[in-house]
Formats: sequence, structure tokens, C-alpha cells
Amino acid sequence: MPRRRCQKLIMNNTSALRFTLILLACIIFALPVKATLSRDLYLSIEDSARRRPVDVLVFPVPPAYANTMFYLQRTTNTATLMYELNMDKDTGKPDTDEPMHVYWIRYNEKGQKEELNYIQRKFAYGLSQKSLGNDKYDIRFVSYKKIPLTLMKAADGKYHIFATVSQKLMALRSIFIKIEGGSFWLPNIVYVEMKGTDPATGKEITERFKP
Repeated sequence: MPRRRCQKLIMNNTSALRFTLILLACIIFALPVKATLSRDLYLSIEDSARRRPVDVLVFPVPPAYANTMFYLQRTTNTATLMYELNMDKDTGKPDTDEPMHVYWIRYNEKGQKEELNYIQRKFAYGLSQKSLGNDKYDIRFVSYKKIPLTLMKAADGKYHIFATVSQKLMALRSIFIKIEGGSFWLPNIVYVEMKGTDPATGKEITERFKP
């Protein structure tokens, strides 16, 4: 074999061997780096998920207006329903036709007051109201009439809404409804929680039930 051809063949083989060794080195050293990066990425994602704050609705306590009888909140959003005494300016007593007025405080928007629309008033959050005589009124939710509420004066000379839940009489202060799914017309109500005070002792009372 001629000398030049032999030298050229050796050089070609050397280059091929060098390329092969470099390629193997790259593969070998890349494996642990890739594994480390994958592990670090996984840990980073896991840590982020662990630290990610959970969105929880914070329900504000509405102002204690003089005529406020109670308020109602639901897990749907923070918009709050206010149930207020509707006083007749001439008599100084509750309006005989509509002793209670219901409206929204839209905390989920700008905190503005807003009247109920027709459907809300007639089928959901509005009230059925009837005079019982002797300055007493039967008050019931149009959507749930099984629990009668009574609007009347208490020993302190002020009007309050009274409810009897689980054979306990309370001066009602607030209602909270936990809803999970369902629809506007047929929501899935997990429970209703009513809070108030014992009119005899002033002790706080909380009653929870599934309607």
C-alpha cells in the first residue's frame, strides 16, 4: 500500500474514533444533568403547588343599621341580602302591607346597594309578609316557608325577628347558606346556619340544619 494512502487512512480512522468518543462522552455526561434538571423542575412545580394560596371567599359583616333585622349570605359569592324594617313615617310602626324591605349590598362588585329584581323578589330571596294583629307579623321566605319568622317588639322595646329552630327561640341576626352545585331554581343546599341570641339570656345561639 502506498505510504500516502496509508497515512490518509489512519487520519480518517483517527477522526472517526475521536468523533465517536466525543459523542459517547456527551451522552454519558448529559444523562445525570438531564435527570437533575428533571428532578429540580418537578420539585419546583411541587413546591409551587404546595405554596399556592387557595381562593377563599371572605364574607364581610355588613353595617349594623338601626332598622336592620338580619342579613343573609351564601357561598355563591359575597353579595349580601339585607332584611330591613320598613317603618311607616306617619305611624312610627312597620308598614302594614310590607313591614320588611329586602335589598342587596353588592360586596362582590363595588359594595353598592341594589334592589332585588322581580325573579329574586318573587321566587328566591323575597318575603311573604302578613299582619297577625297586636303589632306582630308573620314573615316567611317565598322560596322556603317551612320556618315561620315573627316580627314583633321585644322586652327592649325594639323590633326583632324571632325564629324557632330545633325547639330553640332566637332573636335572628344572620343566615348563612352553603350551596354546592345545582341551579338558580334548584340549588343543592348542603346546610342552612342561623345565628342569633336567646331573648331571655342574651346568649349566642347557632343552629344548623339541612332544609
